[in-house]
Amino acid sequence: MKLDILAFGAHPDDVELGCSATLAKEVSLGKKVGIIDLTRGELGTRGSVAIRNTEAAMAAEILGVQVRENLDMRDGFFVNDESHQLRVIEMIRKYQPEMVLCNAIADRHIDHGKGSQLVSDACFLSGLTKIETHHNGQKQAAWRPKVVYHYIQWQSIAPDFVVDVSAFMDVKMKAVQAYASQFYDPNSTEPVTPIASKNFLDSIEYRAMDLGRLVGVAFAEGFTVERYLTVNSLTDLK
Repeated sequence: MKLDILAFGAHPDDVELGCSATLAKEVSLGKKVGIIDLTRGELGTRGSVAIRNTEAAMAAEILGVQVRENLDMRDGFFVNDESHQLRVIEMIRKYQPEMVLCNAIADRHIDHGKGSQLVSDACFLSGLTKIETHHNGQKQAAWRPKVVYHYIQWQSIAPDFVVDVSAFMDVKMKAVQAYASQFYDPNSTEPVTPIASKNFLDSIEYRAMDLGRLVGVAFAEGFTVERYLTVNSLTDLK
């Protein structure tokens, strides 16, 4: 299946927190969208791998994405080296996305920055014909996405552009809250973590509201770019 957009996250729930309203919007416009999780978040303080697997499947269904896969890299310990790059390249060549979305360029969790650079590097390498990869016994053709964008996570990074997601914020919150083991639950007996606080859950909406305020819409999600954006004319700008 060829996808229009392939979103990568170091952990299940990264994509939901960072850009799921944008993905839901693109799905509504008829775009084919997929999610690749690098790890299963097995080092997370709350929940378990089995619970996270179920939650990730529920969130994917809520968003309406065509596919979701997990590369089973080691949470906390994956690195940006040849073997890991080849695994990401295989996914890029398998789904041939026009656009890739990935983790923030720098963030509180070390896996976010690592995952960001790993996926970005793999997107470039995926276009080199002399790098050979195989899927299901078949040699894959080289493929390089046209663009790579980075969503914003814990850190308040200034975006290079924002997407109006006013009509899809409710879908985002449903997808986020599919991860019931990870986020605020006043009845939970598990340890309280930074992302399990009520403040963090509330911040998902108020940060999107603040970005929206700056551009005159109700809610927005922000992204950073690796190269200049191109428009056909000034009338394309809002």
